[in-house]
Amino acid sequence: MGRHFTLSLPSVIVIISPFGKPVFPLCLCKEVEMNRMESPVRYILTVSELTQEIKDLVEIKFSDIWIEGEISNLRIPPSGHTYLTLKDDLSQIRAVLFRSQARHLRFVPEDGLHVICRGRVSLYEKRGEVQVILEYMEPKGIGALQLAFLQLKERLEKEGLFALDRKRSLPVLPRRIGIVTSPTGAVIRDMLHILHRRFENVHVLVYPVRVQGEGASHEIARGIAYLNEGMDVDVIIVGRGGGSLEDLWAFNEEEVARAIYCSKIPIISAVGHETDYTISDFVADLRAPTPSAAAELVVKDKREMKNALRSLTLRLENQILQILQEARVRLSHLRKLLGDPERRIEDYFIRVDELVNRIILLTSWNVKRKKDASLYLRGNLSARNPLQRIGNLRILISQCQKNLVQSMKHRVGIQRRNLDGILGKLDSLSPLAILRRGYSITRKIPALQILRSASQVREGEKVEVKLHEGRLLCGVERSETS
Repeated sequence: MGRHFTLSLPSVIVIISPFGKPVFPLCLCKEVEMNRMESPVRYILTVSELTQEIKDLVEIKFSDIWIEGEISNLRIPPSGHTYLTLKDDLSQIRAVLFRSQARHLRFVPEDGLHVICRGRVSLYEKRGEVQVILEYMEPKGIGALQLAFLQLKERLEKEGLFALDRKRSLPVLPRRIGIVTSPTGAVIRDMLHILHRRFENVHVLVYPVRVQGEGASHEIARGIAYLNEGMDVDVIIVGRGGGSLEDLWAFNEEEVARAIYCSKIPIISAVGHETDYTISDFVADLRAPTPSAAAELVVKDKREMKNALRSLTLRLENQILQILQEARVRLSHLRKLLGDPERRIEDYFIRVDELVNRIILLTSWNVKRKKDASLYLRGNLSARNPLQRIGNLRILISQCQKNLVQSMKHRVGIQRRNLDGILGKLDSLSPLAILRRGYSITRKIPALQILRSASQVREGEKVEVKLHEGRLLCGVERSETS
């Protein structure tokens, strides 16, 4: 028989698991015999119970954290949720961004992108894997709006929305101009004033929209589509005044870019100031540096056009009069050469018809030639546009500035290397460098005279020994000169 002992215990004992939950009640009599040779009492957890306990502990401990890492293994299934792995040089952890939070991102997550995220840690019980449930994400080192701008610009450029061969030329004299902008700002007043000053008879159709804020991009795209639906406009101006990147963001939305691309009517993008660039500027048929400049580009000055037409008309009339005069002179000469009208009159009738036809053909040819010359002169005039020359000069100035900065950096680098060499030589000759090698400087107290010979001191005098680190105050016990 094995050894046994007797305990006086209460009638019920509750055993608590290591995780703080009651395991089972143990009903005992007042006296219980326990065999020491039997196995110890133990509680076996199921896998589900263990993972649930771990999940509770992890979610309480890490309910709100910020985490930084590099995205890898990015995967977006048809459900719209974003699954990824955050990693650094030593570790990695799985993460998920649900569709409801992902739709608020301004940029598109990509493998290799370094991001900062906020979320909570949880345990996926079916696989026993720890993962981070993300609620917010932003790129590190670059703003979310700027990254979204660059990503959308690259994607649309690959799709061919910026191709030069699809851009259309503006009509020479538009009959009706459509403008998509805010009806309350100073931009629309400036454009209407310039259009009236340059060509007061032009018809302007304004489609009022919001140019910033939530829903502004949808209104702008709807305005472009509306002007394309039977409004009989020859050209459309889309624009607004200057502002920050956030203020101009409606013109960086993909919906606006595709509306401009799908437009059957030429579009001028006039957003912000001359230094502001948006996606709509790249897609549009023509970019104007400012809304006022767009109003000047869309229609030519009426007085200049009248003067040009008047000049061409006078030149054409002079040419026709000269041709007719030459014909009259020739006809008079033929009359003098005419001998017998009765015999030759029919031949001359035919000859006259031929001459008339030649005159008509010559007149048509001269008119065509003058038109071609006019188009050639107009093209030369457009090529000598001061705005274009100013733009070329600005590009040249920018390149010169870059070359100057590079030259200055190169020159500063050379001078810095020379200075480092001089400092190295100076450091090698410094007394402090000599002290670092184990030498010392001895001075006589109290005059602090530097000693160069043992004969300069006598026994019993005080001297100071200067070392590389600190100094010593010593007394002379004996002086030897040899």
